[in-house]
Amino acid sequence: MKSLLAAKPVLWFLFLFNLVVAAAAPFVVDGTQGVMTGVGMGVVSLGAGVSLLRGRKTAL
Repeated sequence: MKSLLAAKPVLWFLFLFNLVVAAAAPFVVDGTQGVMTGVGMGVVSLGAGVSLLRGRKTAL
């Protein structure tokens, strides 16, 4: 499972999908539940984004 979650296509999917849901959740779901859904999905998106940035190799 760990190798699947570290794959670049999976990380890109997690990053983009959760970012879109985090942006839309407060408008679709009312009240505190929408805000907390947005925050939770945003945290997952940020984690996937950080993993994508750490996985980049710099060529000099």
